[in-house]
Amino acid sequence: MLRKRCLTPGGAPLILLVCHLITALDVPLDLQQPPTLTHQSPKDYIVDPRENIVIQCEAKGKPTPNFSWTRNGTHFDIEKDARVTMKPNSGTLLIDITGGKVEAYEGVYQCTARNEHGTAISNNIVIRQSRSPLWSKERVDPILIQEGNSLILECRPPVGLPPPIIFWMDNYFQRLTQSERVSQGLNGDLYFSNVRTEDTRNDYICYARFNHTQTIQQKQPISVKVLSNSPAGERRPTFMIPKGQTSNKLVLRGHMLKLECIAEGLPTPEIHWRKESGELPNKRTFHENFQKTLKIIDVTEADAGLYRCIAQNSLGSVHHIINVTVMASPYWITEPKNLVLAPKETGILICRANGSPDPSITWLMNGIPIENSPKDLSRKVEGDSIIFSDVQTGSSAVYQCNVSNEFGYLLANAFLNVLAEPPRILTPTNQMYQVIMNNRALLDCASFGSPIPKINWFKDDQTSILDGDPYVIHDNGTLEIHVAQKDNNGKYTCIAMNDLGKAENRVQLEVKDPTRIIKQPEYRVVQVAGKVIFECKVKHDPTFTPTIMWLKNNEELPDDERFIVGEDSLTIGEVTEIDEGTYTCIANTSLDKDSASAELTVVAATPAPAIIYDRPDPSTDLELTDERERSIHLTWTPGFDHNSIIQKYIVEYEDGLHEPGVWHYLTEVPGTKTNAHLKLSPHVLYSFRVVSVNEVGRSQPSYPSRQYQTAPAAPDENPSKVEGAGNEPDNLVITWETLTGIQSNGPGLQYKVHWRQKDVDDDWTSVTVANVSKYIVSGTQTFVPYEIKVQALNDLGIAPEPSAVVGYSGEDLPMAAPGNVRVRVENSTLAEVQWEPVSPKSVRGHQKGYKIYYWKERSVFKRSRRHVEKKILTFSGDKTHGKLPGLEPFSLYKLNVRVFNGKGEGPPSPDEQFETPEGVPSAPAFLKILNPMLDSLTLEWGAPSHRNGLLTGYTLEYQPINNTHELGPLVKIIIPANETNWTLKNLNYSTRYKFYFHAQTSKGPGNIITEEAVTIMDEARINQPAVDADKGYSEPPLATSLPVHTLHPTFHKVRPVGPVFGNINTTASEDFANISWEYWGPDMSFYIEYMVEDSKEDWKKEFVNGTQSFFVIKGLMPGTTYKVRVVAKGHSDEPVQSTEEVFKTDPAMASRQVDIATQGWFIGLMCAIALLILVLLIFCFVKRNKGGKYPVKEKEDAHPDPEIQPMKDDDGTFGEYSDTEDHKPLKGSRTPSNGTVKKEDSDDSLVDYGEGGDGQFNEDGSFIGQYSGKKEKETAEGNESSEAPSPVNAMNSFV
Repeated sequence: MLRKRCLTPGGAPLILLVCHLITALDVPLDLQQPPTLTHQSPKDYIVDPRENIVIQCEAKGKPTPNFSWTRNGTHFDIEKDARVTMKPNSGTLLIDITGGKVEAYEGVYQCTARNEHGTAISNNIVIRQSRSPLWSKERVDPILIQEGNSLILECRPPVGLPPPIIFWMDNYFQRLTQSERVSQGLNGDLYFSNVRTEDTRNDYICYARFNHTQTIQQKQPISVKVLSNSPAGERRPTFMIPKGQTSNKLVLRGHMLKLECIAEGLPTPEIHWRKESGELPNKRTFHENFQKTLKIIDVTEADAGLYRCIAQNSLGSVHHIINVTVMASPYWITEPKNLVLAPKETGILICRANGSPDPSITWLMNGIPIENSPKDLSRKVEGDSIIFSDVQTGSSAVYQCNVSNEFGYLLANAFLNVLAEPPRILTPTNQMYQVIMNNRALLDCASFGSPIPKINWFKDDQTSILDGDPYVIHDNGTLEIHVAQKDNNGKYTCIAMNDLGKAENRVQLEVKDPTRIIKQPEYRVVQVAGKVIFECKVKHDPTFTPTIMWLKNNEELPDDERFIVGEDSLTIGEVTEIDEGTYTCIANTSLDKDSASAELTVVAATPAPAIIYDRPDPSTDLELTDERERSIHLTWTPGFDHNSIIQKYIVEYEDGLHEPGVWHYLTEVPGTKTNAHLKLSPHVLYSFRVVSVNEVGRSQPSYPSRQYQTAPAAPDENPSKVEGAGNEPDNLVITWETLTGIQSNGPGLQYKVHWRQKDVDDDWTSVTVANVSKYIVSGTQTFVPYEIKVQALNDLGIAPEPSAVVGYSGEDLPMAAPGNVRVRVENSTLAEVQWEPVSPKSVRGHQKGYKIYYWKERSVFKRSRRHVEKKILTFSGDKTHGKLPGLEPFSLYKLNVRVFNGKGEGPPSPDEQFETPEGVPSAPAFLKILNPMLDSLTLEWGAPSHRNGLLTGYTLEYQPINNTHELGPLVKIIIPANETNWTLKNLNYSTRYKFYFHAQTSKGPGNIITEEAVTIMDEARINQPAVDADKGYSEPPLATSLPVHTLHPTFHKVRPVGPVFGNINTTASEDFANISWEYWGPDMSFYIEYMVEDSKEDWKKEFVNGTQSFFVIKGLMPGTTYKVRVVAKGHSDEPVQSTEEVFKTDPAMASRQVDIATQGWFIGLMCAIALLILVLLIFCFVKRNKGGKYPVKEKEDAHPDPEIQPMKDDDGTFGEYSDTEDHKPLKGSRTPSNGTVKKEDSDDSLVDYGEGGDGQFNEDGSFIGQYSGKKEKETAEGNESSEAPSPVNAMNSFV
C-alpha cells in the first residue's frame, strides 16, 4: 500500500520576515535627502537599428534631482541635438533615429542625478547597434566521400552582434535529424562520425538566426554524395574536436561552462565525461548533444580543474583532458547602503567585494574622486570603509564605491543623510495578521526616525514589554512569535521612541486552526468497469472555507464525466486501465494547505466469489493510560471489519455514581485511529466502551473498560434558563434548569438564589435551596423588575459568578380603557378603528396588545333586533389603530376597545356605533326550473339571503347549449324586484338552456346563480340530429316573447373537465321520457340505465348513439315512477355513473292530434307500395323483351332511320326486327373484330329503345323515356363509346 501525506504551513510570513530583515533603509520622500538612483539601463545595451533608442535613468530625492549626461567621457549637450529629448522629471533619454543612423549614437553614456544634498551617478552604459550581416559569397563544391569516412560540413556564419543561433535544415525548412553519429558542434559545424549512403543529399543548408533583429541568413546549400565502391573499414575513435590530447578553457564565475568532445570512428563512438579532481556537481551538470557536450551552470571557483572526455567503440578508446580555469569579475560581499545619522552620531559605509584577480576599490564623493573632494574631519577612509564620526548638519553627500578588475566592475551609490527627525510608523494602522497555529507569527512595525527609534511591543492592555521567549523583536521592529498559539490572539501595540519623540501603532493577530485531512484517500484495487471512491474529509478553521482540488499523477484530473468530485470525495465510475495512478487530494485555504495521496490499481475483470459484507466485530483490549484529573487516554484493538472499512469509532461512557446502567455518547474518532484522548468531568465513576461503524452498520459494543473515578471539584457551571415571572400580583417566581449529576462535579449540590429590585439601591437578597428548580418570592409590588441570579455550589465550593437576568413580579388586570375611540367607514365591508393608548403604568403587566369587540345590531332596512353575536379582533403590541374586515353592508354596528396583558383584559371603552353603506347583494337563495314544455318553461327563485341594501330588480340571461358544449346567443331580461317567478315562452323544443340569474341594488349586481334545463322533445323529431357535423350549432328561428337584448352573437366553447357528470334533467310524458345531462371529460360511450322504483327487477340498459347528451326512453308505462342514471365507459376505464334521478310518467290520456305524414307507420306503408310497383315494372320489361314485335318496331318501320339505310344496303337485307335477328349486334354496341357476338354481349338492353340510354322511370316506376325518331349526333357518338347496359344493370343503377 502506498500512502503519502505532506503539510505545507503558511509560507507568506516566512517571506515577509526575509523581506523585513534585508530591506534597506528607506527615507520617506517628504524628508530632505540626496538623490538615489532607482532605475538605469544595463551596462551593455544593444539596440535594434529599426527602433528609437531609450536610455533609462530614474532617481528620487528631495529636492527633486536634476539630470545630466556624459558621452564618451565628455558632457553630452542634448539641447544641441534635435533628435535627443529627456523625459520630464526624469533623466531618461529618447533618441529618435527616424531618417538617421544608429552608428552616430554609439558610445559610452553615463547619467548624473544631483540636488543640493549630493550627486549620484549611473554605470557606464555602452550603446551598440545590433548587426546581422549577410553571408559572404563563396563557391561551394559538391563533396564526394566514401562510405564509412568522417565528414565535417563547415558553417562559418558571419559575425553578428549579438552572435547568431546556428541550425541546419533542408530545402523544405525541416531540421536535419541528428544522432550520436551526426551532430552539430558549438561552433555551428555539422560533424559526421562516419557517413552512410543515406547521407547523400544536395540540400545541407546552414542557417544563422539573429534574434535581436529577428532575421535569418542562410549559407549556400552543400551537396554530399556518399560512394560505396570503396568503403572505409572499421577503426578506433579519434577526436574531430578538440584537437590534441589537452586543451584549456577559461570561464567566469556565475557564467555557464560548456565543454565539447566530438569523435569519429567506426562503429560510432560513445562519449563519457568525468572530472579528474572531484565529482561533477549533480544539480548543475547537464549532458547535451548525445553526451558530446558537458554543461555546468552557475559556475563557482570549485568547478575549476581537469575534465576528461572519453570516446569509445568496440575497437578501442581515446581521451582528451580540458583544463578549466575559473576567474571572476567583481561581486558583492557587502554592498554599501544609504546611511542616515542624527547630528553628532557615528556611522560607517562598507564596500566589500571579491573577484579573481582581486579587484581594486575606489571611492568617489558626489561623482568626484574622494581625494579630490573637500576635506571633512568627520570622515575617514580606511580601504573598503568610510567611517563618519560626530557628523554635522550639512555633511550630507552621495558616495560612490567602484570595484574593478580586468573582467569587469561594480559601481554603487550610497548617501550619508544627516537628519534630526522624530519617529514615525510606516506600517498601516490597525492591520490584521492571520497565522496558522504552531507556526511563526511576524507582526510588522516599520518605522523611521533620526536617531533610529527604539521599538517596544505591548499586548492588549499590558504594561510590560514583550521581549524574551516566546517573543523576539528584530532590529527592523518586527515582532516574532516562534510558535503561535490561541492565547496569542489579541491586539498588539508597537511604540517607536527616540530623543525627539515617540509614535505608536496597533495591529491585531488571529491564530487559526490548521487545515487537516482527517479522512485520507486509501489504496484501492478495482476491476475494469468497476467504481471506486476516494475519501478526503477536511477539518479546518471555522472562519475559512477551504477549496478541495484533486490531482492525478500531480496533474489535473481528466476532463471526463466519469470523474465526479464531491464535497469530500472523488468518485470514478466505469474504471478503465488508463485510470491507474496516484490520486492526490489538496485542501487549500488562504494561509495553509494539506494534501494526501493514494494509489489506484486497476485489474482485469475476473469472476470472483461473492464478497460477504457485515457489521464489524466488537473492539477488544480497551486500555486506559495517561490518567489525569480532567482527561484520560483510551486505546483499543479493532475487530474484524467483514470486508467493509470501518468508518469511525464511537466512544460511550457510563456514570456509575449518578446513572448506573445508562450509556451516554462521549466522542467519536475516524476509523483510521484506534485511540482517543477523552475529556472528563469531576466526581464521575467512568466506564468506557467502543462501538465500530462501517457502511453495513454498527457493531455490538465492546466489553467495558475498567472503571476510573475522577476527584470531586466545585461546579464549573451554573444553572441555565434562569427566568423570573410572578403568577400572582404580589409574588415573583424564579425558575431554572437544574444541573445533571455529571454537571454537579461533587456531592452536596445546592443552588443559591439571589434577587433585588432593579433600578433601586437595594442589597441582594439570597436563599440557598436544594433539589428544586423553583423559588417563590412573596410580598412584592405588582409588576416590578427584579435582577435575578442562580449560582450552583457543592461541598467543595461554588461555581463562577453568574450573570444577572431581569424578571418581573406578577401582573394584575389593566386599570384603564383606551380613550378617544373613532371609527372611519371605508366601504360597505371595511371600517378602520383608531384609539388613544393607555398609559404604561395603568397596564400593570406586559402589554400584549388591544382587542376590539364589535357586533351587528341590525340591518338598516329592518328595524327588528336580532341575536347579538360579538366578534373579537386582536392587535398585538402598542398599535393604536386597526381595521375591521368582513362587515355586512347596510347594517348598524357597535364596538368597544380594551387593552390586555398577560393577566387578562382591562375595562372596555364606551360603545361606539356606526353604519355600513349599501353593497351588492348575495346570490338568490335558489333558482328552480318548473313546467318545462315544448317551447316554454318557468323559473322560480328565492330572494338573496343577504340583500345588503334595497333590491332594484333581477337580471335573467340565458342561452342555448348544443351537444358539443357550444353556447348560443345570450338573451337578457330585466325583471322587477317584487317578482319571484318568470315564464319564458317561444323556446325551441328539445333544447338545453343555461340560465344566469342575479339580483342588484343601487351599488350594482350581486353574485350570479346558474341553472340548466331542457325543453320537452317533440316525438316526431326524436331521430333528427341536433348538430350538423359541418355547420356546428343550429336551431329553428327563435320567436320573441319579450324585448330582449343579445349580448353575445357568437358561440363559446365550454372547456370540459372531468370525467364527471353535471346536472341530470328528466322530462317525462305518458310512455316516454327525455333524459339530458352534462358531462366533462374525455370521449366515452354512454348508456342509460333505468328501472321501476322500488321493484326488484334489474336495471334496463339503452345505448346512446354517438356523443349526444340526451336520450329518449320509450315504451314506458303511464303513471309509473322510474329511477334513471347515465353511465360513461371508455375502452379500459372504470365506468363513471351519474347520480340517480327519479321521474314519473304522466297518466294515460287521449292521444294528441299529430300530422299523419310524420308518423312512422305511414312512411313504412308508402315505402312498401313503391317497392311492389317497381317489381311489377321489372317483370313487364323482361316479358316484353322476350316476345315478337314491340310497338317500337312498328314505329321504326313507319319512320325508317336514314343512318341505318347503308347498313341494309351493305347487307343486302332489310332492317326488320324479328326473333331471328337477335344474334345481330344492336346499334351502339361493341362487336368483336372476328364478327362473332359473345353470349354476354347479346343481352337485350334498354339503351336500344331510347336515345343513348336516356330512358328514365317515373317515381311510380313507369317508363318515361319516350322513344323518338330524332337522334342527335352527340348522343350517338356518346353511345358508341360506352357499353350498353343490360336491363338488370339499368335497374340496379336506378335503384
